[in-house]
Amino acid sequence: MPRLFLLAILIAADVAPQCGSTGSTTSSSDLNFVSITVNGGPTGDYLDGVFTSVTICVPGTSTCQTIDGILVDTGSSGLRVVSSVLKLNLPQQTSGGAPLVECAQFQDGFTWGPLRAADVKLASKQASNIPIQVIGESDFSSIPDGCSSTGTAENTVSDLSANGILGVGLYREDCGDACNRAGSNNPGFYYTCPSFGNCTVAQLDSSQQAQNPVWKFSTDNNGVVIQLPSVAPGGTTNVTGMMIFGIGTQSNNALGSAHVLTVNAQGNITTIFNGQSYTDTFIDSGSNGIFFLDAATTGMPTCSQSSDFYCPPTTKSFSATQRGSNAVTSSFTFSIANSDRVPNNFFASAEIGGPNAGTFDWGLPFFFGRSIFVAIDGQGAPGGNPPYWAY
Repeated sequence: MPRLFLLAILIAADVAPQCGSTGSTTSSSDLNFVSITVNGGPTGDYLDGVFTSVTICVPGTSTCQTIDGILVDTGSSGLRVVSSVLKLNLPQQTSGGAPLVECAQFQDGFTWGPLRAADVKLASKQASNIPIQVIGESDFSSIPDGCSSTGTAENTVSDLSANGILGVGLYREDCGDACNRAGSNNPGFYYTCPSFGNCTVAQLDSSQQAQNPVWKFSTDNNGVVIQLPSVAPGGTTNVTGMMIFGIGTQSNNALGSAHVLTVNAQGNITTIFNGQSYTDTFIDSGSNGIFFLDAATTGMPTCSQSSDFYCPPTTKSFSATQRGSNAVTSSFTFSIANSDRVPNNFFASAEIGGPNAGTFDWGLPFFFGRSIFVAIDGQGAPGGNPPYWAY
């Protein structure tokens, strides 16, 4: 059983609204989608990880590299690539003349590496000259205590179980105003490192942080739609779907009758389960299960192979309701099966879950059989005021 991989929204961005595109076009020259696949990933053992390919270029040039095995993550913002798979010499980003290095903090660990500038291409779309993180670069191998104390390092392909992470979440950048604060109010995502092993926490404007590439597109820039087919009970070897750019901008990304659930200031919605309300709820394609509550509350034991997952003797079905800050609700059922019994050659399962005390993380199993809309904060979109989830 692969390890728990739990990517969550980093810090809600605090930025001013900006209108995005909400018109429609069907031009074949304006291709607005890429293929995404749930498979074993670069390490061949990733259960419920959804991957795509990204083309990265030296800014303003045709010197490019296409990298596959990039995890699609609706729970974070920004592109991160493991240094060992990147063959380009990208410009180093600096602040005050010193190199900028990021400690991106996730629920299951952190990634450490410099910010470098790149053109990022997906389908016919391009985000030009944006900061991306290059993970595990040898020039910055000394990790400051303020970063290393945040969790487990995930700076290699084997540790990350991916060649990189494509954060296409609710926010334009990965930290927002919080990282431009002084002292203890700064969460310590960004550092200036003027010399080897000499790094200090940096105050960094939002425009200098790792950017969600989608909002930097010239069109179809107000969000994404993640579409994956249903998966039968018991799981399957792999499935293929699409990531569509834009919401209400072309004929293939219309919101239609989807329930729009706006989020609170922390980027969360509410789950109502067994009569209780859990306000720290999020929808995250980067999590490889539905992680919720604890064994005592759910009545399910954890697995012998990994306590990160539930292993009930028989499949258990539950009902839940999600509620947005706009009071819109959506009710549904879901099931949790014994994770230890998933065949080793099956990498897609809609019934995988585990404990997450006091809250709900609706990970990739929630995406199967749905079109999940992710509307980016500050970008105009139909159906409500972003940021929001819709399905």
